[in-house]
Amino acid sequence: MTETEQNRRPARPRTAAGALFFNDKGHVLLVRPSYKPKWEIPGGYIEEGESPLAACRREVEEELGITPAIGALLVVDWAPNEAEGDKVLYVFDGGEPRPEDLNALKPDGDEILAAEFHPAEAVDQLLIPRLARRVKQAITAREQDHPQYLEHGAPPSHGSLTTATSQLP
Repeated sequence: MTETEQNRRPARPRTAAGALFFNDKGHVLLVRPSYKPKWEIPGGYIEEGESPLAACRREVEEELGITPAIGALLVVDWAPNEAEGDKVLYVFDGGEPRPEDLNALKPDGDEILAAEFHPAEAVDQLLIPRLARRVKQAITAREQDHPQYLEHGAPPSHGSLTTATSQLP
């Protein structure tokens, strides 16, 4: 074993999971967090011993007060940043919530101030750039019924190696 191999440490990424919900017009449900200036998708960090799907369900219930069925995985995004290190983010298909879920939808008021449907075309203005890219790729994955692997919200270039230093905004 070389010295370089001995100095390598296994990655311990922070992981998060969220869901995309759609209305009958194809608009996406976004949430307005109290602690950030931009909108987000419902979801949050995965706790120790918790699966990404279980975390997604828990976060949706905590943030919105509903327990809708969560569907298939749409994207997995490797998106490290300097402030938080390595991150792996999962986005699941929340589908179109039932009328009773929409009627029961209640942002928690502390962490989430609002939950509203927005046209997919508006995500570039409402979300931070890497999340906007991730959401657009998730919408495409849903339309194609084919999950996507992403790096920084975009499909990786074929034949290239991506590192944390080649971050996109």
